[in-house]
Parts: sequence; C-alpha cells; structure tokens
Amino acid sequence: MVPSSPSSSAASSSSPSSSPSIGKWKFDVFLSFRGEDTRGGFTDHLYKALTRKGISTFRDENEIEEGEHIPSNLLASIDASRFAIVVVSEDYASSRWCLEELARMFECKKEVLPIFYKVDPSHVKNQSGTFEEAFVKHEKRFGRGDGKVQSWRTFLTELANTKAWLSQSW
Repeated sequence: MVPSSPSSSAASSSSPSSSPSIGKWKFDVFLSFRGEDTRGGFTDHLYKALTRKGISTFRDENEIEEGEHIPSNLLASIDASRFAIVVVSEDYASSRWCLEELARMFECKKEVLPIFYKVDPSHVKNQSGTFEEAFVKHEKRFGRGDGKVQSWRTFLTELANTKAWLSQSW
C-alpha cells in the first residue's frame, strides 16, 4: 500500500524510532485528511487497515496529546514519517492546516501518495469547484499575491499530477 522507496532527502532531522521495523522514522506513514469530510468513515477504515498490517501511522487524533502545541506537533510528525498519504476530499483545500501539511511534505521531499476521495483529480489540478472557492477565501484572508497561497496552489497541482488512487465510494 505504501510506495516502495523513500526519498533520499526526506526528513533528515527526524528522531530515531524505538521500533526496529522502521529504522530512523518514528512513523511509516503520516495520514493527512480533512477531518470534517472523512473522519468516522473512509479515513478511519484506512487507518485501521494500515495499523492492522503493522504500518505505524500518524493520525492527529491518536498521536497528539491534550495540551500539546498542535501546529508544531503536526509538522514534526511529518518530518518523522517515512511517507505521507493525503486523502484529498471535497473540502480539503478549505483547511489551512491541510495545506500547511501538504506544503511541509513537499518542502521536505516526502514521498506522497494521494487518494482522491469523491473528488475528480482535474478539479484539484485546475483548482476548480470547491478548490477554487477555497482559494478565493484564502486570497481574501492572506492577500491575492501572498507567496504562501501561491505555494499551496503549486503543491496541490503537483499532488494532482502524482500517480494516485481514486475512491468514489466507501
């Protein structure tokens, strides 16, 4: 289920793992998803399937303790993960944090496997439909020429150009 070769430059700053099965990585997989869209359904099934197979998987609700600083913990967990699976759902791009996670994955050259859940990858690539609506809101918030928003657009396009799985149901 997970791509077979790690990126050579991925997350050199991650801490060593106590698990001998995953070497220097704390997690095999970082699972990125829009909770409101897929939590309690698809993402839960995917998480359970991965963990049943012995794949150490980071999912925010399981790994972040109450009182911990969520943003820094999420970014550190991406760095400490060998791969990333991104469940791209209809409102994925409306979440600033989903986009921040995606940016971090590409910045540290993570191997990323997208799963397009009830979403046409061309809508992601062209940022049309709900993806266009989300970016209109981000540009109002951060400014039309904001570099962060432009990088999110670029990373979403790169993600859409990546070999992926499509899931229209489940």
